[in-house]
Amino acid sequence: MTDDPGRAVPRPALVGIFGGLFAGYLGLTAVIPVLPAFLRDRHAAGDLVVGLVVTVTAGTALLVRPVAGALADRYGHRTVMLVGALVAALGGLLYFLPLAVPALVAVRLLLGAGEAALFTAGAVWTVALAPHHRRGQLIGLYGVSMWGGISAGTFLGATLQQVSFTAVWALAAAAPLLAAALIAVVPVPPGEPGAAARGKSRGGGGLLLRPALLPGTALALGAAGYAGLAAFVVLHLDARGIGSGVLVLSCFSAVYAGTRLVIGHLPDKLGPRRVAAWSAAGEAVGLTIVALAPNLPVAVAGGVVTGVGFSLLHPSLALMVMNRAEPTRQGAAIGAYTSFWDLGLAVWGPVTGLVAARLDYPAVFGVGAACAVAAAAMATWIGRPAAGTGGTGMSGSERTEARAA
Repeated sequence: MTDDPGRAVPRPALVGIFGGLFAGYLGLTAVIPVLPAFLRDRHAAGDLVVGLVVTVTAGTALLVRPVAGALADRYGHRTVMLVGALVAALGGLLYFLPLAVPALVAVRLLLGAGEAALFTAGAVWTVALAPHHRRGQLIGLYGVSMWGGISAGTFLGATLQQVSFTAVWALAAAAPLLAAALIAVVPVPPGEPGAAARGKSRGGGGLLLRPALLPGTALALGAAGYAGLAAFVVLHLDARGIGSGVLVLSCFSAVYAGTRLVIGHLPDKLGPRRVAAWSAAGEAVGLTIVALAPNLPVAVAGGVVTGVGFSLLHPSLALMVMNRAEPTRQGAAIGAYTSFWDLGLAVWGPVTGLVAARLDYPAVFGVGAACAVAAAAMATWIGRPAAGTGGTGMSGSERTEARAA
């Protein structure tokens, strides 16, 4: 793939893809604030069962993402993304049945597979349609669509719970059906990479697919700060007598989305290696500010700095993956890379809990900052092309980085 500054952004196609992702995640996450009350009310479930049912989707998502990416390479991005939306809709319909807890776990596992297919195929499709000089920006905007769906879904789910559980299940089924409709109307050009590669791609490589391994590891390290902030900033500020930790999280989320909207083009313009390193360093600074904050304004400032840094880390690292993967393997590569996010949250969730229990809350943010520094160092290192590659597959800004190095 070569630089093509004159190539236009296919806006109608991206509206369908981004809209499909938004609607899909709206349905997937509408049940999240509702499931705990449903399990306690209908099944007298304890905390362990509630936690299992709510989070078990991450297990199948972790395993299915690389497979979904490889299938998108082989059979086409629209096909796999459409299947993911339909699986999510089926899962929503299954909530209507009088299921026992084991069956609910099975439904949640199915939904994890649908979510993995929906997100991974759409991500690679977005990159395939994007002009080369705007791929990083559009990867970031794709993520904003996902987070927008998550925010709207959790809000609507909590609101509809006041009506009935049935109303929530209806939204969980209807929204992915809308997603499928939006995805289905997006035209696939004759040169669509997945179609061209059909029959030529050789399955996935799991998490160990080479172009994804080191960027994915950096992403997993960056996830430590997010896991600590989401889980413990409220308790941390309460323990300091400051309170209002939810405000810090809200500012983090708003800045996270706003950064991608305003300066999401920086990975394309300045190069993914440089922006990934700066982003991870910014995350580390922000987490340190939160850890040491003596009052709410300083804590909010820390959340803002963390949000700005963390926002561009994922698209920058993803752009590294795409620049280094063969065209017929980009789906498998981005699927494997994204799985490191699930892996990072699975690891850092309990680790930060252990740190908080054994040490204190500031130590949680200290661990996250140290991991972010490690991610910055890794991004700087892995961004340099191997000797003899000649910069093949890299963006113009990344080749500039390589020459400067």
